[in-house]
Amino acid sequence: MTRGSAPVLDAIVLGAGAAGLMAAATAGQAGRRVLVVDHAPQAGRKILISGGGRCNFTNMDAGAGQFLSANPHFAKSALARYTPADFLSLVRRHRIPWHEKAAGQLFCDRSARDIVDMLLRECAAGQVDVRLSHRIIDVARDSAGLYRVETDHGVFVARGLIVATGGLSIPKLGATGLAHDLARRFGLRVVAPAPALVPLTFGAQDLEWMEPLAGLSVNVAISCHSGAGRQARHVVFRDGMVFTHRGLSGPAILQASSYWQAGQALEIDLLPGIDAGRRLLDIKRDRPRAGGVAMLSMLLPQRLAQLLARACLPEGQLAGMPDAVLAGVASQLSAWRLNPHGTEGYVKAEVTRGGVDTGCLSSRDMEARDVPGLFMVGEAVDVTGWLGGYNFQWAWASGHAAGQAVAERTG
Repeated sequence: MTRGSAPVLDAIVLGAGAAGLMAAATAGQAGRRVLVVDHAPQAGRKILISGGGRCNFTNMDAGAGQFLSANPHFAKSALARYTPADFLSLVRRHRIPWHEKAAGQLFCDRSARDIVDMLLRECAAGQVDVRLSHRIIDVARDSAGLYRVETDHGVFVARGLIVATGGLSIPKLGATGLAHDLARRFGLRVVAPAPALVPLTFGAQDLEWMEPLAGLSVNVAISCHSGAGRQARHVVFRDGMVFTHRGLSGPAILQASSYWQAGQALEIDLLPGIDAGRRLLDIKRDRPRAGGVAMLSMLLPQRLAQLLARACLPEGQLAGMPDAVLAGVASQLSAWRLNPHGTEGYVKAEVTRGGVDTGCLSSRDMEARDVPGLFMVGEAVDVTGWLGGYNFQWAWASGHAAGQAVAERTG
């Protein structure tokens, strides 16, 4: 079937990233005619820089509990139907060497390029037409329900449209708000987007004491809260925190940033797993002639110990310090409260929080409930994973769900 001079495809995928290539390969290998369009000159640009260039391509522990969304249950269906084991099986079939860097986190041994090449080979196996350096000019749906995508290289028409153009994070790689714009154009709600998995910044007063600590790393536990009522969640991230010239970074901070809201304080445990009060009293008993800096240096990096000692402890030996003073310091160490000024924005954000409202989509196949043939997948959707391979697993799972739906719908 043709419409004018353009053949009618089964699906057009906007975006040659993780979710888009997975959706295209899935539908293509089911015998569907699929076109992928991307304005970037190469496929999978975000994949290529991920994981320090080695791509943390999944997490074996991935489940809906490691994702943020206005609907915490939305991701369950897709994640259950395409699991980390499924993607790992694909990696093994392509003989890509990999390793487990931390609990559940799987990385390529060689390069993230292996994952991109694998996805392109999967697309080629399904005879998917991948068009790069194609700038999208307009997207519309006609009265017959067909999708018309106008690019600077021509017009393409399809029965289905899969939007996989991601979020706003890392604009230097070509990130745009196209997915959100298209969602609104087709009448879908959008949960306000914000940078996530991003370093936090602080005001001048805090930076005055933070800047001398730049480069210092300490293992911490950060308490995070989200939702309200029955959906309220309390999560603790235990990992590294790094002081920077602009504020705080490191894995624990990136995790906390996805939950942080402007005006909220961070609650940081500088001695996770340690009874700070008991430990300080033990040190006082064992080394009564030591000073406050020496005591804190037994527990924390030297520069941080010096700063906290000056701020929280009197001069002199521990023997002369009341236990109540040490109890106050212990409380500070276990629940240090800091007030971020903001984030380093989309330039440094690994992902975008928020996106297309899940209430407008089917959790089974990512199709818009009120717009037949329109699918939203990956980072474009209001589903944001933790650091550690979870966002890639969402890309694979949501892309696979949409690709399967296209295959079933047009079969």
